[in-house]
Amino acid sequence: MKRLALLAAVLCVPLLCSTFACAWSFGRKTTIKVGINAPITGDIPKVGEGTKYAAELWLEDINKAGGIEVGGTKYPVELVIEDSESKAESAVKANTKLISQDDVLIIIGPQSSKEAIPAGDVANNYQTPMISPWSTNPDTTAGRPYVFRACFLDPFQGPMLANFISDEFKFTKAAVLYDVASDYPKGLAEFFKKAWEEKHGLGSVVAYESFTTKDTDFSSQLTKIVHSGAEVLFTPQYYNEVALIVQQAKSLGWKGPIVGSDSWGSAETVQLCGPACYGQFFSTHYAAAGAQGATKAFIDRYKAKYGYVPDDVAALTWDALGLAKKAIESSGGLSGRIKDDRKAVRDALAQIKDFDGITGKMTFSGTGDPQKCAVIVKISDKGEYEFYKSICPK
Repeated sequence: MKRLALLAAVLCVPLLCSTFACAWSFGRKTTIKVGINAPITGDIPKVGEGTKYAAELWLEDINKAGGIEVGGTKYPVELVIEDSESKAESAVKANTKLISQDDVLIIIGPQSSKEAIPAGDVANNYQTPMISPWSTNPDTTAGRPYVFRACFLDPFQGPMLANFISDEFKFTKAAVLYDVASDYPKGLAEFFKKAWEEKHGLGSVVAYESFTTKDTDFSSQLTKIVHSGAEVLFTPQYYNEVALIVQQAKSLGWKGPIVGSDSWGSAETVQLCGPACYGQFFSTHYAAAGAQGATKAFIDRYKAKYGYVPDDVAALTWDALGLAKKAIESSGGLSGRIKDDRKAVRDALAQIKDFDGITGKMTFSGTGDPQKCAVIVKISDKGEYEFYKSICPK
């Protein structure tokens, strides 16, 4: 009878608690699981690659330190990587799996706004902290206390670029070309247009042209832009589209500058675009050329291991993981009750002040949006991303 009772008790254990909670119950050292939701495949695989590589470097440091120390105890860390395929529906499925099946404590990603906005809804509903390194659209965090970001926002980026172009070139007429079917470029185009027209008057955006995701021929829109009288073209597109737009614009006779946003930051932008992009400007989160201190150390280490200079996605992912580590360490201790521990990490994350990241200082004031500066980069005649100036919120 005693044997039967013992056997019954053992068989019942999996039914009584989750793996995460039971690890504490039986005194085993629990693994902290960190979810990574990234576009490993799809339209922007270089973004997924940078995310994955930065996460691997971060985990190397964690393992060397013996884990993350929380409440006097060190816990090993495991990365659980899911492919969002650069699709909103896949990003949602990835977050759902990471939360409900993998029992992650926190999620890093998704990166692009078209994925981060719907995936953030899942994270918030399941009360699981999520940090998007790269999503600048305000809808990613709006009304979602469990969703954070490691970058500036488009309501800042759009007006900042409008002011930069006006001050730098003294232009008064602008054109905009953007993907109307994608949240990030659509939202940023709108913020830019509003700010430009507030500065130069209604109608000063003389061409406001759009296309749809996966389009590759922009000749119709660019022909209108070339003949519109615009002095500058603003296009907040991803690296796989920038090369096509810039090259086609120049072949149609465009002579003015073409200015981009932080979505230009991938190393692939110049590789695909070539000399057509030399001399152009874009806003971003950090500049690799001339970097110093911890930023240079990260760049050198990344380049030595992976063979190329990390883009802003990789740098922001590194910072997002640094924020996650800081929040976990500051949570006060892990109880083994996943819902309670997620809330404790979320609360600690919302109170982080003066986090010294490689993409700049970040302070959270109870919301998911950090106070943070932007960088203007100029693409040199060697195809390098050179620091031009830093612009901070007023």
